[in-house]
Amino acid sequence: MRREPSGMSAGASSLSDTERAFDGASRYRLRDLFTPLDTLLVSGGDPRLALDAGDRVNAYGCAAAPEPEIWNFASSTASTISQFAYDRAALAREELVHRCLFDEVEIAFDARCEDMREELRGHLQLSPRVDVIFSPSGTDSQLHALFLARAVLGAPPVTIVVGADQTGSGTVHTARGHHFSSMTASGFAVRKDGAVAGLAGDSIAVPLLDAVSGIAMRTDTDAEVMRAVENSLAQGRCVLLHIMDSSKLGWRAPSAACLDEIARRWSRKVQVVVDACQARLSRRRLRSYLDLGYMILMTGSKFFGGPAFSGALLVPKGLSRSLDRIEGIAPGFFDYAGRSDWPMAWTALRSRFERRPNFGQWLRWEAALAEIGSYYAVPGAFRVKALAELAAGIDSMIALSPSLQPVPTATGKTAADDEEFAHATIFPFTLLRDGKPVPIAETGAVHRALARDMNEEINGSAADRQVAAQRCLIGQPVRLERPDEGPQAVLRLCAGARLVTEAWSPDPVQAQRNVQHILDRIAHVLVKIELLLDRGMAVPGKFVLEA
Repeated sequence: MRREPSGMSAGASSLSDTERAFDGASRYRLRDLFTPLDTLLVSGGDPRLALDAGDRVNAYGCAAAPEPEIWNFASSTASTISQFAYDRAALAREELVHRCLFDEVEIAFDARCEDMREELRGHLQLSPRVDVIFSPSGTDSQLHALFLARAVLGAPPVTIVVGADQTGSGTVHTARGHHFSSMTASGFAVRKDGAVAGLAGDSIAVPLLDAVSGIAMRTDTDAEVMRAVENSLAQGRCVLLHIMDSSKLGWRAPSAACLDEIARRWSRKVQVVVDACQARLSRRRLRSYLDLGYMILMTGSKFFGGPAFSGALLVPKGLSRSLDRIEGIAPGFFDYAGRSDWPMAWTALRSRFERRPNFGQWLRWEAALAEIGSYYAVPGAFRVKALAELAAGIDSMIALSPSLQPVPTATGKTAADDEEFAHATIFPFTLLRDGKPVPIAETGAVHRALARDMNEEINGSAADRQVAAQRCLIGQPVRLERPDEGPQAVLRLCAGARLVTEAWSPDPVQAQRNVQHILDRIAHVLVKIELLLDRGMAVPGKFVLEA
């Protein structure tokens, strides 16, 4: 291992040096568990989790503690933590502290992480033989996938990223085995876009936006993917094919036919990893990907509404048998994983990594599992019905607004394969004034103003001020590059798991009222957008623009 854990102190003189170091580190980590819960929930991640000193929100506008007064329609980006999830995280910490009275911190923590793997598999109805690798974020999981792909393929692969223009901004770095931030979740300072020692390689970007309109999905994605795979293999390189299900705009690519052809021709030279970080795909589809031997990137912090960030890599049974025997480990990769991130069955691989419990990552996953469990406790028929009704209502409201222009949503979905995700759950739109696109800077200003009480900035009727006062989060602006017209930003309204959970009632009449109440809130959000555009309201920005 490259680095020793910090905080070591001397123990009893009868102990060996190793035992004294381990005992001291355990006490240090136990002390960390008594850190205020809000602080723990934003720890163990990269700088995107840091809270602003003034507003006490992160780069996505979310606080560490519940804020029930804020309406959340931003699950494509990040959501504020719910009281239910916050309470589970608090209880989980109490239970771990109690377990530490009988076991060393690392042993108790390992056992809890293994329990969470089993819980996640249960919620997703996955085989016990599917392995789960936890991480601080979906971006970190991309590096985990690259690390494992090198082992499976037996050589450094070239990464082909489908939907490179609609995935996380860090993917441009992780696809090449480079650092995506200036600080790792483990607290090690690194150089952003510098090579991760021993992991760096090449990547090829396959964007999804049409090169002509710049606002619709291209029609030649399959052909471009096949071309990139064939050219890479012709150069003697193996391939990690990073496919999209689904993108920031809800798109999926390439097609099943394209993937079938790749498997038929090059099954041993191409490893597929599915970017399902949005978690907007059915459990049936998840299982089908794993049955095909694909790895899957996912998070508990997008559709499911857990706090940002919580990443995981799902590894199918066919791959996990060989992964535990990995010998050469990229030196720089030790900064991106601790022993407890790996399944306990992978004993040889785990032994190479430091005992470095990430309490923030763990508690965010505890919160996410609370949301996931609540969502799947809702009857499947109601999940389908609620998401379909929300989709129809949101589509209709966007179409009727003179200030919003819808962007084409999910394509290639079928009811049989996608269950409740046969309907869109991300609803992207651009802003218009006098029929012309609103500039990117003003789009960002509107997004920030939505999250603020703008009552005092509005000189209008009492009704206008009431609309302006409501704080709400929607999906952050996504930058679209458009040929000949300059870039444009797209905002997104999102239907997430928490909306379904909150709407559910065994009383059908009450459940219908609940769905209508959500739609009424969305109508309120759209009225606030139109009010902000009409009054030319702008808020100095610090939230990030997704790219």
